[in-house]
Amino acid sequence: MDYANIFLYMRAEVTLTAVLVLIFLFDLFAPERMRRHFSAVACGLLVVQLLVNLVPHEAGVLFGGMFRYEPMHGVVKSILTIGTLLVFLQADTWLRRDDTRHKQGEFYILTLSTLLGLFFMIGADNFLLFFIGMELASVPMACLVAFDKYKGHSAEAGAKYILSALFASGLMLYGISFLYGTTGTLYFDDMAARIDGSPLQVLSLVFFFAGLGFKLSLVPFHLWTADAYQGAPTVVTGYLSVVSKAAAAFALMTVLMKVFAPMVDEWQTLLWIVIVLSITVANLFAIRQQHLKRFLAFSSISQAGYIMLAIIGGSSFGMTSLIFYLLVYLAANLAAFGVIATIEQHTGGKVCRDDYNGLYRTNPRLALVMTLALFSLAGIPPFAGFFSKFFVFASAFRDGFPVLVFIALLNTVISLYYYLLVVKAMYITPNDAPITPFRSDRMTRISLGLCLAGVVLLGLVSAVYDGINLYAFGL
Repeated sequence: MDYANIFLYMRAEVTLTAVLVLIFLFDLFAPERMRRHFSAVACGLLVVQLLVNLVPHEAGVLFGGMFRYEPMHGVVKSILTIGTLLVFLQADTWLRRDDTRHKQGEFYILTLSTLLGLFFMIGADNFLLFFIGMELASVPMACLVAFDKYKGHSAEAGAKYILSALFASGLMLYGISFLYGTTGTLYFDDMAARIDGSPLQVLSLVFFFAGLGFKLSLVPFHLWTADAYQGAPTVVTGYLSVVSKAAAAFALMTVLMKVFAPMVDEWQTLLWIVIVLSITVANLFAIRQQHLKRFLAFSSISQAGYIMLAIIGGSSFGMTSLIFYLLVYLAANLAAFGVIATIEQHTGGKVCRDDYNGLYRTNPRLALVMTLALFSLAGIPPFAGFFSKFFVFASAFRDGFPVLVFIALLNTVISLYYYLLVVKAMYITPNDAPITPFRSDRMTRISLGLCLAGVVLLGLVSAVYDGINLYAFGL
């Protein structure tokens, strides 16, 4: 075996495993005075891992074709690493609490184990490795959701997440078994040549989509989302809402384009229905939410519907639009969750919309970050969310779905209303007892600054979109 090729094509996985081992050893052997710098060590190691893998290289395959590396894989893995780094920065204050300080190592190891599973899922060219990667990501994520098991509803959220994940994984595995039975192989490229659209293969498509639909929180696979988002620690909710969703969206597009290409009419019809349901149902429920984490849960369900607009055409333009949308969504959503986490830590748990009344008068910078993040999620120009929505709409329109784009545009108007409800609370609604002024810690300020830069600049600096577009071919 050529170990040089293993390091070349699995560079992200190998270096992330090394980071995992180093953090594990630090957690075991570091003296107490050094553990105060645990966050800096974890973030520093992840920055090194990101820099090592930032520049994509040529494509290649390993392990008899089970693992494939494409330049676009490197781009997506770098985006996921950036999201994880931002979550680590936001988690610093939370992990310094008396009840979580002794569990810092567990948090970092579980989070990076999830990231490693997502890396394998992205690079898989065989359904066996794909499923192993998905489970490697799902089990640690359930532990993260239940991390604060003695506080709030974290244990309940973890139970709901893992039970839903089990059913989704079972359905997916059942669908994969149908594919294997009708094609005689688990390799993506070999399957595509043997797909004939038989009823059993249509059923396998539905079951496979159900498994990833759970990861993406698409309607009707979304029922766990609001409870898990509310009960999980806020930094974990932010991680779950962007990193896991981004990897699942890219993996779904890859499998649909490579394996189910002969059944394009079937999966486009399925996606058409799911997109309309996800965007519409999520928007209607988001209007009713007072709890901001549940509010962002339904917002994320709606955003998943917009993400599917980039996938439905199965084109290279759609692939570029998808990755750009995921990058912008990561910046905006982590900015919003970062503000919620910061206020929650400094106020003892204020996470309802009414608690934010008059926030601008006492904490104008946090109110500004939240406002710009919500404007980006709503797609208001000139923020990056406007450009990301424009590209996914243009992709779906060019691929022949004008009615679907029109429905999505109508729902964008609805989403603007409920995003502005939060802005109204911060700037207009009076409050006799507003949140008292406070200063965020340095790690949080760095994280929010990076997210804010992404919200403002990603849409204006065209080199980002052009750079992604360079690698959108060849999947």
